[in-house]
Amino acid sequence: MDFNVKKLASGAGLFFTRAVQFTEEKLGQAEKTELDAHFENLISRADCTKNWTEKIYRQTEVLLQPNPSSRIEEFLYEKLDRKAPARDTNAELLGQYMQEAANEFGPNAPYGSTLIKVGECERRLGAAEREFLQTSAISFLTPLRNFLEGDWKTISKERRLLENLRLDLDASKARLKKAKVAEAKAAMAPDFQETRPRNYVLSASASALWSEEVEKAEQELRMAQTEFDRQAEVTRLLLEGISSTHVNHLRCLHEFVEAQATYYKQCHLHMQELQKELGRLPNAFTLNTTPSNAVTGPAAEGIDTVETDTLTIEEVQAPATGTRKAKVLYDYDAADSSELSLLADELITVYTVPGMDSDWLIGERGNQKGKVPVTYLELLS
Repeated sequence: MDFNVKKLASGAGLFFTRAVQFTEEKLGQAEKTELDAHFENLISRADCTKNWTEKIYRQTEVLLQPNPSSRIEEFLYEKLDRKAPARDTNAELLGQYMQEAANEFGPNAPYGSTLIKVGECERRLGAAEREFLQTSAISFLTPLRNFLEGDWKTISKERRLLENLRLDLDASKARLKKAKVAEAKAAMAPDFQETRPRNYVLSASASALWSEEVEKAEQELRMAQTEFDRQAEVTRLLLEGISSTHVNHLRCLHEFVEAQATYYKQCHLHMQELQKELGRLPNAFTLNTTPSNAVTGPAAEGIDTVETDTLTIEEVQAPATGTRKAKVLYDYDAADSSELSLLADELITVYTVPGMDSDWLIGERGNQKGKVPVTYLELLS
């Protein structure tokens, strides 16, 4: 107990000495040991690295998980050392809702079958997004967080220790300076006419005491200088390690870009495939409506059904005017004999015929002719 009290008193005295030194430095009443220019540059570079790494880390978190509530939930699970529950991505949820809606509307109906196709594509997009999130978290976010929570905390701890030892060093310098001034005053020759013989003894005794105080202050200064130099070297080595941190973060950045490129490439391929599948579906934009002047209900009983003649592709003739050139944007495989297969970047002649849906055109390439989807074409003037 006595040891703890002494230790506490010593610690309080050391804290008070540092506080006095710090205050006097701020007021300009005490000298401060300055670090060399190279050391200051290392500190500035480390602070800059920490600040921008933190900003990049936070914004990457927002990019990967825009929902702040979800980010807080993941943070709490991480602090509790528990695994966060699996959560579907927004695209996967959308795909699930579309497929459930298709079952309600009828999977064989044009709208229902299209919902199924789009829903499947959205789920594939969601799976790609999930893989991108996992890869980015491991290859990019984790190294940044390890630096902020590991390396930087160690650097900050050593810098605080160096600052405390610097205050101790400057306080020792101040004590030595004061002791030398007092010793010089005590060693001054007394006035023999005014000073009594007794004061000669007191002056000699005071001079000896101040000499001992100077020796003690010099010893404390040497110890403080040694500890400061040792800690400065440790801190310097840690600060120079920031260069290795930059190299590591550069490698992680390349991996993050690669993950992004892979993700967007997968999304592009999925959407191209979806476009092709939708182009092969039967015309879903023609509404099966009854004309307003048609006879319906009981009044229509007994009326014979009139069959209309269907015009085949072979019978369609190009109009004298109105034909245009079109550039094919994507490959297209004909779903049946009435359609024309296309190759990307080729030029074909297109035109419309009366009664044809606006999403389709008649395309001709040499002796070949058939329906082609407008979405696969770029009409030229």
